[in-house]
Amino acid sequence: MTRKVLIWSVFAIFMAGCSVNPVTGESEFMIVSEAQELQMGAQAYAPTQQSQGGSYDVDPALTQYVQNVGNRLAAVSDRQLPYEFVVLNNSVPNAWALPGGKIAVNRGLLTELSSEAELAAVLGHEIVHAAARHSAQQMSRGMLSQVLVVATAVATSDSDYGNLAVGGASVGAQLLNSRYGRGAELESDLYGMRYMSKAGYDPTGAITLQETFVRLSEGQRSDWLNGLFASHPPSPARVTANRETAATLPSGGKLGVEDFHRAMQKTMQLKPAYDAYDEGRKALADKNTSEALVQVNKALDLFSEEAHFHALRGDVRLVEDNYDWAITNYTRAIDRRSNFFYYYLQRGLVRNEIGQTDAAAVDLERSIELMPTAPAYYTLGKIAEQRGDINTAIEHYKVVAKAGGEYGNAAAGELARIELPRNPSAYVKHRCDADANGNLIVSVQNQAGVPVGGVRIAVQYTDNYGRTQQLVKAINGQIASGQIASVNTGLGGYTGSSCPATVIAAHVVQ
Repeated sequence: MTRKVLIWSVFAIFMAGCSVNPVTGESEFMIVSEAQELQMGAQAYAPTQQSQGGSYDVDPALTQYVQNVGNRLAAVSDRQLPYEFVVLNNSVPNAWALPGGKIAVNRGLLTELSSEAELAAVLGHEIVHAAARHSAQQMSRGMLSQVLVVATAVATSDSDYGNLAVGGASVGAQLLNSRYGRGAELESDLYGMRYMSKAGYDPTGAITLQETFVRLSEGQRSDWLNGLFASHPPSPARVTANRETAATLPSGGKLGVEDFHRAMQKTMQLKPAYDAYDEGRKALADKNTSEALVQVNKALDLFSEEAHFHALRGDVRLVEDNYDWAITNYTRAIDRRSNFFYYYLQRGLVRNEIGQTDAAAVDLERSIELMPTAPAYYTLGKIAEQRGDINTAIEHYKVVAKAGGEYGNAAAGELARIELPRNPSAYVKHRCDADANGNLIVSVQNQAGVPVGGVRIAVQYTDNYGRTQQLVKAINGQIASGQIASVNTGLGGYTGSSCPATVIAAHVVQ
């Protein structure tokens, strides 16, 4: 490819990807189509909710209230989408939007707000992220950077509850972990305030909201740093910009202080129970099971109907190896909320631990229906092996191996253990070279991800009488992952025109 052709190719990519921002009216680069955007958001919405604690279903009136505010703002959006709004059962102060208008706000953020106008500011901001296609812009830029990396290589030449997710469920987690740029944040503030005004809200709610965020960021509250501030960093500049925007909008509009407090009444009453639960989770993370049990019992005394609390007590019992009580606690959680993956996952893992493999498989498969995770697929792979269903085991391990991490590495090892004896050449690659005397040297590289041994190589050659013969050579000892080992076959006259060797045996070294 000549440089001129390359330049025109990249230019064609830019032209094909040009589109008009439906909010700002400005031209921008966009590779992701609207159909792809809608499909991605729809597919990722449910598992992303699962990965963030699931829906907050103990106060359905609050969810309806949030949906009403969101729908009021969505009605004045510059881009009509299938908007959805959900409250998540998560204490971390956060809100997010997936492509296609799928929006969530955490219980932990709602407890920090003081008016309906502030809630409208949060939701309006997220609506703009969706309407202005900010996530799609990030993905398009990522795609372009990959194209340009390849193009540069050619041009200069002469002749890559959420970290458990696997498969499609990991898409939402990846989008949530990516930060919007400063321009996208300011754009969402600006147009979000305009939506507030059009919908009849007092836009000064966006000012007090950002002032609160700046104050909390200066206090360095860890839950805020892990939540909204990670993806929506506040700053005095955003407060100033919001004041300037408010000055251009009609004054007045609904603040809704009393309406908001009325809608939040039950959730605020339950806040001490969730605070105790959060302390219990922290204690368990610090391996302080006695303190974790004190805190979860406190939470349950205050509100026994919250399934997360029973699941935490199950986790404490699991760490203590009290499997029967752990199963009882997870079952109590499921009795109260039957649509959350974690309870089934944990109960399935415990049941497998004590040999109840049939019941474990049912639980793990149900957990995957709600959110595919590495532990569930990996354990189902082990159960399938025990049943003698090797093909199903391989399918499960392959899903996990792609995810990387601890479970991914373990799954890759299991795959190598099963498949290596069957198909050694897929994991042990080889090449042929000649030494100084023209003798054939066969080198192998271990690409199995685990140590291998028992490597044998077969070499086809023609003897002095024109007969086809086979020579088998062994490579002694084990070969570490990624390492190379060689054997001199002693066959002379190798010219390098082809490689007559084949890897015919290998096994994982336990």
